[in-house]
Amino acid sequence: MDVTLLRQAPESVETDALIVLANEDTPPLLNVACDALIAGFYQTGEFKGGAGEHLLLHAPVGVKAPRLMLMGVGKAAEVTPGKVRTAAGAAVRYLRSKAVKRAAIAVAGDDARVTAAVEGVILGDYEPDFLKTGESCRDKRLSSLAVVASEASDSAVSRGVILAESQNFARDLGNEPANVLNPTELANRARLMANQEGLEIEILDEDRLVQLGMGSLLAVAKGSAQPPVLVIVRYQPAKPSGAIHLGLVGKGVTFDSGGISIKPSDGMEKMKYDMCGAAGVLGAMRAIARLKPNIAVTALVPSVENMTGDAAQRPGDIVKSLNGKTIEVLNTDAEGRLILNDAITYAQRLGCTHLVDAATLTGAIVVALGHLYTGAFTNNQEWMDRVMAAAKTQGEKFWQMPLDPEYKDLLKNAFADLSNIGGRWGGAISAAYFLKEFADPTPWVHLDIAGTAWHDEAKPYMAKGPTGVCVRTFVELACTY
Repeated sequence: MDVTLLRQAPESVETDALIVLANEDTPPLLNVACDALIAGFYQTGEFKGGAGEHLLLHAPVGVKAPRLMLMGVGKAAEVTPGKVRTAAGAAVRYLRSKAVKRAAIAVAGDDARVTAAVEGVILGDYEPDFLKTGESCRDKRLSSLAVVASEASDSAVSRGVILAESQNFARDLGNEPANVLNPTELANRARLMANQEGLEIEILDEDRLVQLGMGSLLAVAKGSAQPPVLVIVRYQPAKPSGAIHLGLVGKGVTFDSGGISIKPSDGMEKMKYDMCGAAGVLGAMRAIARLKPNIAVTALVPSVENMTGDAAQRPGDIVKSLNGKTIEVLNTDAEGRLILNDAITYAQRLGCTHLVDAATLTGAIVVALGHLYTGAFTNNQEWMDRVMAAAKTQGEKFWQMPLDPEYKDLLKNAFADLSNIGGRWGGAISAAYFLKEFADPTPWVHLDIAGTAWHDEAKPYMAKGPTGVCVRTFVELACTY
């Protein structure tokens, strides 16, 4: 999509459709004739400017575009970049159904709203249909977008493009089927991205993982014909600011059958999404390479398949992690934490001073928070506050969960240092506490994205499938430290 910034009257823009974000309080103003028409819709209640409300006008008087779309964003005092992003996405998805190929969006306000509007359009324009064939699947995406904002900066527009395209890069990875995107292919995609963006990349193969002693990660991969990898992508600023070295760790299970503790067949096809944490980390690195923050950032993606082959690990097996702790595997479907702990330990060895991991880790977090909030856990409140602030700025909903010392009792084991599950109750918390045992004392935040990594159904503002959650938050965290 070609995105341009225009500093002119919205009604003078030549395009297929003009999107105007409308407040609930007062009608938007374009020109005398059109303003009177719009005011009439407000007076009759046919359109009130409420969030998510829309009205499409044809051949509006005094407007060069043949279609004018009013898209409600709610009360002016309550408008946030997040609401702008959602409204822009909903507008473009509606207009595409009307065969619109060129659109313009008028944005009033600061650069943050302009960036959000660009993101919303690009994210809303995305479809997970790249493997479809035939005339029925012809491309309906926008060819161009004009951002009409008299006071916006060019950087606000370019930032929106970078963030949204990087989030869509993560969604592309998540949408690939597991027969295409195995651990080796995920590493190949990471290498291609890193080479294109000028990032350093190192891929540790199975032999190297054995040499290092990553017994926990390797145990998960034993049931699959696909070898495991650990992907390491590095960004180093030209002029580092301070000694901060941010480590981003993303769970990369390209398919999760559950192993010997096999999952029910209903919904198992969604387990291609068990690498959405890895996708988010790699998407963030793509954007970080382009936005160039002043701190060092290293991404680590441990990637495996969790399958049921004749060499698969069994419930009751005891494995030894990279940091030396032993773990009894009580359930082979609790595999994400077994690959993350070795990656977290290795991130510390690489000199990362602050860590964030993202993982589709537990169904328990979905029971607790549904599909609206990502569960967040930490061993350091100051670091958590920074991560939460970044998420809030980017309109991603995180909810802090408890991680009190008493929860460690859930992981007690008679035969090893730790169990890999903590029983029926507090499953998301015991999983996070397991990771805390390997993260301490490094400041660390764990993000359980099992409820937010994908949509089971299309939203008005976004297609069905992976969401690319955490990409914008990770980039914000790196760029504002």
